[in-house]
Amino acid sequence: MEEKSFNIHHISDTHGFHTQLKIPDNVDILIHSGDSTNQKNPFLNWNEFINFVKWYSSIPVKYKILISGNHDSSLESLKKDAKELLKDNGIIYLEDELIKIEEIMIYGTPWTPTFEDWCFMKNRDKMYKVWEKVPLDTNILISHGPPKGILDLTENRDYTLEQVGDKAILKYLEKWKDLKYVLFGHIHNRGNITNTGIRELDGIKFINSSGVEDGRFDKGIIYNGTTFNFKI
Repeated sequence: MEEKSFNIHHISDTHGFHTQLKIPDNVDILIHSGDSTNQKNPFLNWNEFINFVKWYSSIPVKYKILISGNHDSSLESLKKDAKELLKDNGIIYLEDELIKIEEIMIYGTPWTPTFEDWCFMKNRDKMYKVWEKVPLDTNILISHGPPKGILDLTENRDYTLEQVGDKAILKYLEKWKDLKYVLFGHIHNRGNITNTGIRELDGIKFINSSGVEDGRFDKGIIYNGTTFNFKI
């Protein structure tokens, strides 16, 4: 069988600054790992969401995938209307779902461990159930947040540093024999702390593409995303 390759561009945590992104040419699949919006109030968030959908749908890429993040209150509180808007605009929305695109098995889930009272969050002991649902033949896993210890360093309010990713996912990594990439955001760059980029562990590439800086959203996009080539 002839080998096929696909250019995939990953973005995340654009928080309303999406128009500042420069999407590369010749992208086959565009993936957004959540926090396309920012407002916690779903009715204020809705206007941000409409603006994002208009921009995302206009990008000349055949497959455009989106999951939710903890800021995407429209997709939690106004889910029916939000999902219809995405479908009408040709955007693939994944919420604990698998899709097959050009022989690539892609699974998306929005859940992250609880922090304050944001959207799509579960207590850490409930996160095991999230990862149990991921099919064994998944090639690309899209989540909003990182695994524990991988591109997840942040500074607490008392200025101590902590790796805050999800520990539960680590239990399942070796079971997903076909998994090649885990894509996420959620934990941003902050000052001298860099979380964006690629980390490889046991043959799996982990990519954090958070677009804006933690605590400095006013600076706009500081990371344009990550492009990689997937061969099948």
